[in-house]
Amino acid sequence: MRIRSVLGVLALAGASFLAAPSVSAAAEAPAAEVETVTPAVTKITHSQATARFSSSGITWSSSGGCSDRNTPTCTSFEQLNLASAQGAQTLKSASGCALNVTGGTETGHAGGTYSHWNGYKLDFSLSSCLNSYVTSAFTYIGERGDGAALYESGSGNIYAREGNHWDVTYYNCGGC
Repeated sequence: MRIRSVLGVLALAGASFLAAPSVSAAAEAPAAEVETVTPAVTKITHSQATARFSSSGITWSSSGGCSDRNTPTCTSFEQLNLASAQGAQTLKSASGCALNVTGGTETGHAGGTYSHWNGYKLDFSLSSCLNSYVTSAFTYIGERGDGAALYESGSGNIYAREGNHWDVTYYNCGGC
């Protein structure tokens, strides 16, 4: 109804304008079909991700010393979304903190559309620099069901402080 408010203000001000279509004419128009569209994501390989991370000074580690996507003790970047890798690079650049990735697309994480397996999440080791940056630069938005404190970046990415790491959901590259 904002249009009607604007038109009313214009009429009160003595402005002339073309008549708006009547409500009954709009009601007779066929309803548009609404289709849910999921934006396409670009997937990258483990070696493409590690090259990006190396070039930005981001390290990674694995409790199993491996990168097999199908082994939960490995840290894999196979099928990582390009925007997630770029988001990590943006975080490194913006924060100036040392970043160590401890979780990628390997099995063993919670499922869902915006999951590790689907390339949307990365885990980072806790550090005083990163903890301070996230909690001061981003907006606290409450707690997740498991009690993890949640922070939202200006670009909409979500940072969850889990017990021994930051679990980050990258919906976009964070302004890359």
